[in-house]
Amino acid sequence: MAKILCVLYDDPVNGHPKSYARDTIPELSQYPDGQSLPTPREIDFKPGELLGSVSGELGLRNFLEAAGHQLVVTSDKSGPDSVFEKELPDADVVISQPFWPAYLTRERLQKAKNLKLAITAGIGSDHVNLDEAMKKHITVAEVTWCNSVSVAEHTVMMILALVRNYIPSYQVVVNKGWNIADCVERSYDLEGMTVGIVASGRIGLGVLRRLKPFDVKLHYTDRHRLPAEMEEEIGLTFHPELESLLKISDVVSLHCPLHPETEHMIDEEMIRKMKRGTYIVNTARGKLCDRDAIARALESGHLAGYAGDVWFPQPAPKDHPWRSMPFHGMTPHTSGTSLSAQARYAAGVREILENWLEGQPIRSEYLIVDKGQLAGTGAHSYSAGDATRGSE
Repeated sequence: MAKILCVLYDDPVNGHPKSYARDTIPELSQYPDGQSLPTPREIDFKPGELLGSVSGELGLRNFLEAAGHQLVVTSDKSGPDSVFEKELPDADVVISQPFWPAYLTRERLQKAKNLKLAITAGIGSDHVNLDEAMKKHITVAEVTWCNSVSVAEHTVMMILALVRNYIPSYQVVVNKGWNIADCVERSYDLEGMTVGIVASGRIGLGVLRRLKPFDVKLHYTDRHRLPAEMEEEIGLTFHPELESLLKISDVVSLHCPLHPETEHMIDEEMIRKMKRGTYIVNTARGKLCDRDAIARALESGHLAGYAGDVWFPQPAPKDHPWRSMPFHGMTPHTSGTSLSAQARYAAGVREILENWLEGQPIRSEYLIVDKGQLAGTGAHSYSAGDATRGSE
């Protein structure tokens, strides 16, 4: 029997939904690059249901308990007296979402004597100390592609919301006003602007493709350059260095994973190199940016706006400066946990568990760490290290 410890975000304030806004979600045949969607033998949920909160349980309970395994589901993950901390020492598997991460620090991994598998229900495994996972030969896996398009869509929405000053304009209506001049004094057209994408993986490339019809100038940087024919097709200009991209961009959108090489890559020095009036959108990881440098640049007017749904740590404390800084468009970490995405990452978690419990290989696209080293997607996207520092 295996013990599976699953950390999910809290249910809606009014309880688990009794009905939904839509009856169905579209069925996809494959991901944009041809990779197949998750292929568990079966699922115990209806796609489009709320699966990512505690009561949803990722649709796993019937499957696991029928096979004799123990499933513990909680949202209580912070501090030495949390349910997560108490249940961790004898857990064989930990499942966590990027939106409500159970930070697997070095100290926690050292306490987790039985832990063999850490699954990210979504994309991005920086809440796991990968160095320590490699030392302890803990497999780390995530559901690659499951919510990449979800995040790309959210990114485009946030770019437009910042540039067109949508959020303050909406608030005017909520406040029963009609102050058009107040709404448009910070509103511009995106058309003709230069948009710089940092990292052109599945999400970054999805954003580039979605922005092409807006008649913007598209630039990008990545340690893996795209094929020349793809650059020509989309109309891309490649920058080998981040600094040259930042200097010419009107909008900068961040899409790289968090690891020691990218931590605080957008700091005071880098912000000074950007044009006055630049917008930054960050749907990757909050720790890519220096928290206080972002707030100061908005207060000084050097940045025109900052939007994103990623913070550090998560959930963000009530006094986090990004909650109160001017000209922001922040949301909780929601971009990758739409009801559509939840159906895919819940199915992907089940596929990973089916394979692992039966001693079958986990598909390489899902692997971050395996057999003591970076593997699969992890070998392509991450560098070894620890990005969990400060999560306490």
